[in-house]
Amino acid sequence: MAKNPERRVTLTDAAIDVLAHEGARGLTFRAVDARAGVPVGTASNYFSSRDDLLMQTGARINSRMTPDPAQVERAMLPAPSRELVTELMHWLIRRMTDDRTGYLAMLELRLEATRRPELRTQLTRTVRAGYEESLSFHRDRDLPGDHDAFLVLYLAMTGVLLEHFTLPDMFGDTGLDRLVEAVVTRIIPAP
Repeated sequence: MAKNPERRVTLTDAAIDVLAHEGARGLTFRAVDARAGVPVGTASNYFSSRDDLLMQTGARINSRMTPDPAQVERAMLPAPSRELVTELMHWLIRRMTDDRTGYLAMLELRLEATRRPELRTQLTRTVRAGYEESLSFHRDRDLPGDHDAFLVLYLAMTGVLLEHFTLPDMFGDTGLDRLVEAVVTRIIPAP
C-alpha cells in the first residue's frame, strides 16, 4: 500500500464526493481516481479493498466534521446557559451545512453499513465515541440538561439535519434557525 498521506487525503476526499453525489453504488476505485484527477489505478494502490476504502473514508468524514479546538474554546466563552446550547446547535448546523458533501457521504455510509457488518461495527464505534465525547463535553462544561436531555437533544438535532439535507422543503416556511430554537427550548430546561 502506498504511503503518501497527502495523496490518501485527496483520495478519501474524492471518495466523499463520490458518495455524496453518486451514492455507495457509485463508489469504485475508478470513480475515486477520476474525481481526484489522478491516474487510473491510484486508489487501488492506497486501499486494499472497497471495504478498506469505505472505512478510511468514514474516518476522513469524521475528521472533517470535528471542529477545531480553538473554535470550540471561542464558542464556549459565554457562561453555560440554554442560550449557549442554542448557539452551539446553530453552530453545528452551520458546520454541517458548510460541509454538506461530507454530511451526505456520512448518510450514504450509514446506509451501506446496514449491509456490511464490518463497516457497521467501525462506524458504530466511531459515532458512539463522538457521542460520548460530546456528552462529556456537555457535562464537563456544565451546560444545562442532564444525560437524558442531552440524548434527546442529540437525536432531535440528528433528525433536523437529516430532514434539512434530504428533504429541505419538508417543513416549508419553517426556518432552520426556528427549528433549532424550538428543539433546544423544548428539551433543555429553562434556568
